[in-house]
Amino acid sequence: MEALNSIVGAINGVVWGPLMLVLILGVGFFLQVGLKFMPILRIGTGFSLLFKGREGQGDGQISPFNALMTSLSATIGTGNIAGVATAVFLGGPGALFWMWMTALVGMATKYAEAVCAVKYREKDELGNFVGGPMYYIKNGLGAKWAWLGVAFALFGAIAAFGIGNGVQANGVAQVLESNFGVNTSVTGVVLMVLTAAVILGGITRIGAVAGKLVPAMAIAYIVAGLLVLIINIGEIGNALSLVFTYAFTPSAAEGGFAGAAVWAAIRFGVARGVFSNEAGLGSAPIAHAAAETKGPVNQGLIAMLGTFIDTIIVCSITGLAIISTGAWTSGESGAALTSLAFATSLPGGGHLIAIALSIFAFTTILGWSFYGEKCVEFLLGVKSLLPYRILWIVAIYFGATADLGFVWLLADTLNAMMAIPNLIALALLSPIVFKLTKEFFASNGQSEEPGGKPAE
Repeated sequence: MEALNSIVGAINGVVWGPLMLVLILGVGFFLQVGLKFMPILRIGTGFSLLFKGREGQGDGQISPFNALMTSLSATIGTGNIAGVATAVFLGGPGALFWMWMTALVGMATKYAEAVCAVKYREKDELGNFVGGPMYYIKNGLGAKWAWLGVAFALFGAIAAFGIGNGVQANGVAQVLESNFGVNTSVTGVVLMVLTAAVILGGITRIGAVAGKLVPAMAIAYIVAGLLVLIINIGEIGNALSLVFTYAFTPSAAEGGFAGAAVWAAIRFGVARGVFSNEAGLGSAPIAHAAAETKGPVNQGLIAMLGTFIDTIIVCSITGLAIISTGAWTSGESGAALTSLAFATSLPGGGHLIAIALSIFAFTTILGWSFYGEKCVEFLLGVKSLLPYRILWIVAIYFGATADLGFVWLLADTLNAMMAIPNLIALALLSPIVFKLTKEFFASNGQSEEPGGKPAE
């Protein structure tokens, strides 16, 4: 196991090196500039469309609202609780600043992903709309880039078991054992049963469950987090000062915190930011491709809200709670650090985090099961769907009882392997994204054909 850890660690150091961070932030910034910062300036338009999108308009399987909730179900998970805490533990308070930067450019990335997903989606043998990076590479870039689409689908199918299955199941199992004494094996079995009840019904059932569970759990967590910040309101100014100071200067060792270089703040802030909001990974557009939408830009405006809600709102609350309470110097890491921050301010705060993480992680397992199966369908056809779902359900048990450190490391590595083909495709397809956006706003949002045209 140590040898495997070393190998994956070495690969992780390369794929999450300077070039990867430049690629993620660079492509996002390029898209943001090319769109004239529209994703930031049009946040209000996005929320307006989201409210109207509770009922579908056009072709697809699920409403635009449920498409975003499915996407959020896969992103609001352990990354928002354990991931943010890990970033602050390893990179210091400055890591939160770099998570914010990742989110601001990531809104443009997520917008472009959804625009391309709807523009280049297809219908499969079962009559369902399918899309995502593998399809916009295939239909948008042509045959000479086909290998890139295959690479994404291959990495996505495997990565789903890390970021969307193993990490989530492990997070639930560990937090329930430490807070309530529940055996990890019991947690694994319960998660298997609950997951099977939903994913065997396909995207329609996943979307329906996500549409109800995600808003409820997100609002509950945000309210609890805001209570922690209100209780520690006198420390908020100092917390923000630490975030901005340590984003550009090394963090000094303090309490149980060992100190961190600026590079660590950038590296862990960006890596955990991407792990949390998934902008650039290419996962979310797989869900948005199934939306009953008027067209690509409509869904893109809704999709970009996922990054805003996930990182600018939810992750900020977690990070500021950890810093303002002083818990970041305790020496704790992961979910235990977030639990400590909430427990010091709220009675039963630790148990609240345990319950929130469990629900967040469960919905992430649901969302990523859909992403993984669509990657497998692209490679092997619809006959592979049922075997993949069964394998997904079985893998939950092993994820719940595996070594957390290795699972996190493997998930980080596979994330990067997914992101590379997707970011290359987005850069090459950016002229199409810019053109569709310009036409949409030039006609006051009336230029799109219902649902977008499925590729022939």
